[in-house]
Amino acid sequence: MTEFNRRQFIQTGGSAIVLGATSVGVLAPLTAGAQDTVKLGLLHSLSGTIAIAEASLVDAEKMAVEEINASGGVLGRKIELVIEDGASDNPTFAEKARLLIQRDKVAAIVGCYTSASRKAVLPVLNQTNGLLYYPTYYEGQEEDKHVIYASQEATQSVIPAVEWLAREKGKSFFLVGSDYIYPRTCNKIAKPTIAKAGGKVLGEEYAPLGQTEFSSIINKIKAAKPDCIYSTVVGGSNVAFYKQLRAAGLDGSKQTLLSTVVSENEIEGIGKDNAVGYYACMGYFQSIKSPENAKFVKAFKAKYGAARVIGDPMEVAYNCVYLWKKAVEKAKSFDVDKVVAASGGIELDAPEGLVRVHPTNHHVAKKVRVGRARPDGQFDIVWESAMIEPNPFPKI
Repeated sequence: MTEFNRRQFIQTGGSAIVLGATSVGVLAPLTAGAQDTVKLGLLHSLSGTIAIAEASLVDAEKMAVEEINASGGVLGRKIELVIEDGASDNPTFAEKARLLIQRDKVAAIVGCYTSASRKAVLPVLNQTNGLLYYPTYYEGQEEDKHVIYASQEATQSVIPAVEWLAREKGKSFFLVGSDYIYPRTCNKIAKPTIAKAGGKVLGEEYAPLGQTEFSSIINKIKAAKPDCIYSTVVGGSNVAFYKQLRAAGLDGSKQTLLSTVVSENEIEGIGKDNAVGYYACMGYFQSIKSPENAKFVKAFKAKYGAARVIGDPMEVAYNCVYLWKKAVEKAKSFDVDKVVAASGGIELDAPEGLVRVHPTNHHVAKKVRVGRARPDGQFDIVWESAMIEPNPFPKI
């Protein structure tokens, strides 16, 4: 978020901010209940430990809303934003989702980041017939009629990433992750994929969330001498993990490491020098060369500053607003049931390329890419998949 809008939020004392967007992209208060507007809720952590990753998604969502409003809105109505802070606290996410739906009467919510926050919101969505567009890659194992899952579920990144590693870098693997549902689910998918590719797993280790001491795990990796390290270490732990790998001689020039959770935004925290040469598998990289992405990156930097970087969840957050718009226009209604019914088969020419909502499971078909981190913190894309259909309930 911009500092101006952070101040706006602080001045409200944590209550919702209701904003519209003018044709020149300047956010301005709108009269609640105006007949020529429709409300869209944004629900993200603007404070607390997750805000460092999650608040930036709001910037991308706001830009999408301003673009849509500048081009005439949705069904002739301008979008009126109502922004709530989940405060990195799952019960708060549930409370704020209920307020957005029941008090503010939003047509849909774009929001949540962690699976825990999403799962906290699910009962509210079901009780109030709300609709959530979820912008973060996640472990799968879920399908709810009140959620559109707009990023890759685990099979869409883990399987192509592991297959690429086995094909290009070697057959022996060491799996390391943070100790929660996403890494453990990813590794359940990775292990049979490795075996099918003719490879073998030499070790599997987990570190508590937030851990900063990786010497024991790194010693096990060095002893095992794998061709490839597949990492699902998340958050601030990666700062320590990547630094300690490099200090142990396992840097990107000597050891193949690939992560499915480290985007350009995380590299800013890890430090560009510490990440050079390591790989990531994502649906979106800022370095994608296409007219759609060039336009998106140019607009984002013009609005928020040339130094800002765009990672996968930010781009998907931007897409979420447009996916909702397309579904509303197909349904010719803001009614949640009609929008949900219209969502299957919706296609969007996004900055990452074509994405398509699955006819029944509410996830998206999309491409993923493998990128190698450069000294400037961007990625050189070394491989791109074909469209991959979602499979949120794999047999593993």
